[in-house]
Amino acid sequence: MSFDFKGKKYLVTGAGQGIGRGIAKSLAELGGTVYALSRSKEPLDSLVTENPAIHPIVADIGNWDEIRDKLANMETLDGLVNNAAVVPVETCSGLDWSRDYLEKAFSTNVLGAINVIQIAGKKMVKAKRPGSIVNVSSVTSLQALPGKLPYCVSKAALDMVTKQFAVELGRSNIRVNSVNPTLVTTQKVQKGIEAGSPFCKLFTSKTPMKRVAEVNEVVSPVLYLLSDMSSMVSGTCQVIDGGAVAAFSMID
Repeated sequence: MSFDFKGKKYLVTGAGQGIGRGIAKSLAELGGTVYALSRSKEPLDSLVTENPAIHPIVADIGNWDEIRDKLANMETLDGLVNNAAVVPVETCSGLDWSRDYLEKAFSTNVLGAINVIQIAGKKMVKAKRPGSIVNVSSVTSLQALPGKLPYCVSKAALDMVTKQFAVELGRSNIRVNSVNPTLVTTQKVQKGIEAGSPFCKLFTSKTPMKRVAEVNEVVSPVLYLLSDMSSMVSGTCQVIDGGAVAAFSMID
């Protein structure tokens, strides 16, 4: 059985690169009408060059009012993927993260997702349009990662956003789920792997499968959750980690 999104409409945030880009391209290739949102114009330009059917939207998910303005006239959707996120490059003790950075992480990773769900969800409910919302969370919402407090805590909050909206939107036949991937081989991560990054080695060593995930290994579960194949799946956190959480810290 293959995915078929013909006639369906989707918004993907953080669609300029990595997982979001892969999701946007796949949905478009499978017949969906795709709105791809990113705060940077250049990645969207190249995405549209690859698939001219994709509709680009340049906006910053962390800016509540800008998103409300940019999406005010968007048509009613069949699905939404909240992928945009702030990921700290640096490592810092939880005792030392600044309020400014914490607010930046929560504005994008949590409030940004809530904002888009409110905008899209209200239109879906009003139109009595069933659908599916997928939040791209992280395995670090379930397992603390030293030095990455803003990311871990904000993704844990995003998991509760998922469950909250699954409860509230279920009566409108709108499903809400999270995917919680491990480290994924985006271009940036691939460079780290090739350079022998200790951070990348940590994820590999703690994973029974002894590798990190490919982008397509996250895209496929998202497509499943957006499709009718998952028509009774809602309020879940789908872990994609090669067994890392199951193994906890026992793997050397």
